[in-house]
Amino acid sequence: MSGPSSSLHTRIWREDAQADNPFATRAAHCHGYDVYGQMLGRARWVDLLYLLFKGQAPSPAQARLLDALALALANPGPRDPMVHAAMSGGVGGSHAAASLIAALAVGAGQSGGARDVRLAMDAWQHWVAAPTGDLGARIACLIAHDSPPWLAPSDSGWPEREHPAGFDPHGVSTAGIVIQALQTLAGMGVGPRLSWLHEHLGALEAAATLPLAMTGLAAAAFADLGFTPMEGEMLHLLLRLPGAAAHALEQQTVYGFKRFPYPPIDLQDDPLVKRAEESVA
Repeated sequence: MSGPSSSLHTRIWREDAQADNPFATRAAHCHGYDVYGQMLGRARWVDLLYLLFKGQAPSPAQARLLDALALALANPGPRDPMVHAAMSGGVGGSHAAASLIAALAVGAGQSGGARDVRLAMDAWQHWVAAPTGDLGARIACLIAHDSPPWLAPSDSGWPEREHPAGFDPHGVSTAGIVIQALQTLAGMGVGPRLSWLHEHLGALEAAATLPLAMTGLAAAAFADLGFTPMEGEMLHLLLRLPGAAAHALEQQTVYGFKRFPYPPIDLQDDPLVKRAEESVA
């Protein structure tokens, strides 16, 4: 009797059905590796993650870099719109899936989101084709506004970009966590982009007139690991979900709406201020 797996078509995963139940899995292989018989208890999560996307096991250096990048991206923090969206779902009593979907929707954009990473990775691909010794040409590949990949095709569904991908349009200086992450990841010696970025960060930011964002750093790391722009976009969404989930649960189970961290807003004709002034007068 042929089981349900006979109709599955994937190079990624092979399942052997139970002899007594074709709907249950006896053994599972990812690109030839026995996941439960060989990898479980021996390999790390990032080993399987890399294997799923690239079809081969990472080198020890690649695994260390991906592990460090995953930690750097795991919790963007409550200032990040993606996490804030999940927190809004949690404080409103939404189901777990709804909070995570809210986080994914907000975190998918091209201003600090996963689309920003994909576009920055496109730029890093152009950077590889630039003359190695020509600093200006390489910088131009990463910040140009008037040529692909910065302008979205008319049929893409995305608005035209307002700033080069991978930079913070609202920033004044490079965020401390971006600098710390860049120093650590560049020191791991995997691929040319991170080390080049670390060496020429000042010149690059001066040309862009904007500070580097975490999305730009993530794009360089994903590219050095051999991921395509589409894979980097997907991984960026995935790797930032832990923080969104944790903050959503905290808002739902610990704080509630009365202690929701709304951003400070200066109201015109604030009644509380008006009352305080009247009481003083």
